[in-house]
Amino acid sequence: MIRTITRPSTAACTLPMYIGFLLSEPHATSCLRLGELLNISHDSVNRFLNRESYTPRDMFDEAKLTLNLIGGVLSVDDSVLDKPYSNYIGYVGYYYSGKHHAVVKGINLITLYYTDPQGNHQPVNFRVYDKSENKTKNDYFQEMFAEVLSWGIKPLFATMDSWYSCVKNLKTIRNNQIGFCVALEKNRFVSIERGTEMHIEKMDIAENGSVVWLREFGYVKVFRTYLKDQIRHYAVYLPQNHSETNDKSDALLADFTKANFERLHDQHWQIEQYHRTIKQVCNIESFQVRNKIAVKNHIFSAICGYVKLQQMRATDIIANCYQLQRDMFNQIITTFINTFTPGMAHMNSRYKTVVQ
Repeated sequence: MIRTITRPSTAACTLPMYIGFLLSEPHATSCLRLGELLNISHDSVNRFLNRESYTPRDMFDEAKLTLNLIGGVLSVDDSVLDKPYSNYIGYVGYYYSGKHHAVVKGINLITLYYTDPQGNHQPVNFRVYDKSENKTKNDYFQEMFAEVLSWGIKPLFATMDSWYSCVKNLKTIRNNQIGFCVALEKNRFVSIERGTEMHIEKMDIAENGSVVWLREFGYVKVFRTYLKDQIRHYAVYLPQNHSETNDKSDALLADFTKANFERLHDQHWQIEQYHRTIKQVCNIESFQVRNKIAVKNHIFSAICGYVKLQQMRATDIIANCYQLQRDMFNQIITTFINTFTPGMAHMNSRYKTVVQ
């Protein structure tokens, strides 16, 4: 948690300083570089990263300021922070990367991301995968899901990819009266009539979706999408639909159209944009510390930087998360060009009269 101090702080480096550094430094995000910019010792920056013990709740307390916590969509996904040349950095391991379509060396970050009914969106919980804890990604999801509910979030739907669509997770969501839209692997068993199962890839699915029985869960509505050469399957469950006792033609599921599905599916895309932004703008992959405390505090700071950018976007200070960094150097670049070019006029093309 954020520390409560009993006397005025003498720390030369603080969390706002470090967040500002991550959002503004275009290249070398190191303790030494921040020390040079602020005229402080690089050891002060290193001590800051090793001293604090921030938690996901600290991040949530800041993120919730611009969110309506009731009636939104809660999404879960993970991303690999590439660290291909790191041998002694905490949390680094080998994980499958959707970006590289291969197992790569890096840090696995798992995030719960919330989009409220007004369209504002923020990360609300996160975990850094630690193999020493002997937990799976689904264990981390169960922990984070329970936490955000206890913190006051009351989502209408949860969305996730197929990695998190195990029956235990689906039942946990249903038991909290929350609907879901989840991706299913092609070998998941479903049936039109209970007891006659087949792989979902072999089932004829209507254009507007089909109501089926999902093994060990109950009735859901499934949709099939085509993206280039990829065929994907999704299952939708509505929180009011007690499908284990109701007939499969339950009006709530039957009335859930493909347009409803596409709107819900599009909201899950916010977490993909979040992963791209924290890497491209917030410098989450760029650090030169090794132990787990420092690495986790760096990741926390980068995510808080993203939270601040979203708050600025929500209040129309910036149009998008990329604008702040792009505009930051406009005047510097303009001044440099105007200063650099006058002495190089001789290199310009010269007009020469054509000889008759």
